[in-house]
Amino acid sequence: MDHRAELAEFLRARRDAVRPDQVGLPAGRGRRTPGLRREEVALLAGVSVTWYTWLEQGRRINASPDVLAAIGRALRLDEAGQQHLLTLARPAPGAVDAPTEAPSALARLIDSMEPAPAYVLGPRWEFLAWNRAEARLYPRIDRLEGLERNLLWVLFADPSTRELIVDWDIHARQALAEFRATTSSTRGDPALVELVDQLCEVSDEFAQWWAEHDVASFETRLRRFRHPVAGELTFEYQLLAPAEWPQLRVVCQLPLPGDDSAQRLAVRHPLV
Repeated sequence: MDHRAELAEFLRARRDAVRPDQVGLPAGRGRRTPGLRREEVALLAGVSVTWYTWLEQGRRINASPDVLAAIGRALRLDEAGQQHLLTLARPAPGAVDAPTEAPSALARLIDSMEPAPAYVLGPRWEFLAWNRAEARLYPRIDRLEGLERNLLWVLFADPSTRELIVDWDIHARQALAEFRATTSSTRGDPALVELVDQLCEVSDEFAQWWAEHDVASFETRLRRFRHPVAGELTFEYQLLAPAEWPQLRVVCQLPLPGDDSAQRLAVRHPLV
């Protein structure tokens, strides 16, 4: 999918999600959908209806950052949504250029985080490295290959993950919104296109939620697991962005003060 096509879908999805009363407009009669009309978005943003219609149709038109910010406000976008809109409307040229293997420094960093599970993700959220604690938490990670060696694939296409993560649907939706936000500038990358296409084929939830165009910034949160050996585990999900490799992500699941989840995972499920 090119940026203009996704921009058009994103604008339509966000317009449909905003009720008139949320922006101080009367609901009126004869509405076919509960969302805003194009002319209402144009009015709120201070642009012509024709210009906004062309933008929503994915036509080749230029939009300044100020105008895009006004459209974002009209659609009640948060900071992540505003950045996503700006990236889709004014994409930076160039293909994905990032290490295909985890740099040694990052591999040693996650090893030092033991007994906290940790891993390194590439720009498409592919697993580049993981420590022994992560392999204890999710043993299948050592056997993943090709397209399946990806956090989104594990979340949506591996049934065992749904059993492992408590409140899977909440965490999967949040992860998908974060993934869309972090990959806005590389949406045309062939490997990314293949990943999304395959996930739409194998997961009804992914296909449905991907079409909703939700975006979100990363949020620190607690994640609970039902581990078949170590029992119920709780970690704080945290993200680090390496300054030297900005397209990579280091994810660590930190033990909570006074909680023994990491110790139970290490003791009750040792690796040979």
